[in-house]
Order: sequence, then structure tokens, then C-alpha cells
Amino acid sequence: MKLLHIDSSILGDNSASRQLSREVVDAWKAADPSVQVVYRDLAADAIAHFSAATLVAAGTPEDMRDAAQAFEARLSAETLAEFLAADAVVIGAPMYNFTVPTQLKAWIDRVAVAGQTFRYTEAGPEGLCGNKKVVLVSTAGGLHAGQPTAAGHEDFLKVFLGFIGITDLEIVRAHGLAYGPEQRSQAIDAAQAQIANELFVAA
Repeated sequence: MKLLHIDSSILGDNSASRQLSREVVDAWKAADPSVQVVYRDLAADAIAHFSAATLVAAGTPEDMRDAAQAFEARLSAETLAEFLAADAVVIGAPMYNFTVPTQLKAWIDRVAVAGQTFRYTEAGPEGLCGNKKVVLVSTAGGLHAGQPTAAGHEDFLKVFLGFIGITDLEIVRAHGLAYGPEQRSQAIDAAQAQIANELFVAA
């Protein structure tokens, strides 16, 4: 089983999402030692944002691309292939200014590819990734779950994942982290208890 582990926090060792996503992966490996983990750190190795250059590179025949276009095309292809090859994905997703980190959005733009992860039909859009399981590690300084302020964060991620066909989704949540040491400790403890009690299995 192939597991793709995505981190997007810019806080390094001070990141709650990184800590918890790592614990999810460790628990998964403990439950299934045969798991093969591919790790992508979107902060340390940022993916360039989707741009006109991306579209030009995709529309240029491979043998006619210049170095910049070849890099763009290769980045898109490798990012998508890595995602498609995964049976399960763990995504560390902190909230920054009411939405996901720009690094995570850049990754999403590279894997949201018509004909690969979704397609349009006469009946409407159809997701093509229904065979994957996703664990979303959601962290935030405030309390946003179920509130309008979640629209650009958890709700956005659920809409996107649903759009590409993923219904096997679990959320490990630690919110209220900026409300003081006690609240932070309680939120992380609750998330860790959820991780410890979860039976992680392949999609």
C-alpha cells in the first residue's frame, strides 16, 4: 500500500499540523508495516503556482519546450503521478487567514486535472479518485469547524476532495490552538487520542 504524506505548514518543528500528520503516518505504519510512504513537504520544496506558463508548457509539444517549459511540464506530471499512485493520502492542513496555505493550494491546482482526477459528463462532473482514503489533519488558532469561517479551509478541502471522487475521508482536528496553553494542550491531546484509537487501513 502506498501512502502519500503531505505537509504544508511554514512553521517547521513548531507546527501542530506537522506533528499530528506525522503521528497519523506513524500509526498507519504501525498498523501495517508494509506501507510505503512518499513524503512531500510543500513548504520546504514549494510547488510553483499554477500560471499562464503552466498552460503554455502543457500545450507545447515536448520536443519544442524550452528549459522553463520542460520544468513546468515535468513538475505537473510528477506531482499528479505521485498523487495517482497513492492508495491513501495524509494531508497536514493548517488554517492561514481563513484558508489553506498557498503552498497547499498550489499542490491542489496540480492534481485537479480534467481527465485524470475528474471528468465532465452529460450528467455533470464525475470524480475519478474514489479508490483513495484521505486523512485530513486540520489545525487552526481559532474555533472554526461548523462555522462560516470554515468555508475556505475545511469546507473547501471537503468540496475539492469530494469533487475528485474521494468519499473515504477522515478529519483529525486540533482547533483553538491560539486560545492559550491549556486549550492548545487539550486540542492536541484530543487529536492524538483520535489517532491512537483509529484503525488505519488502505482505501
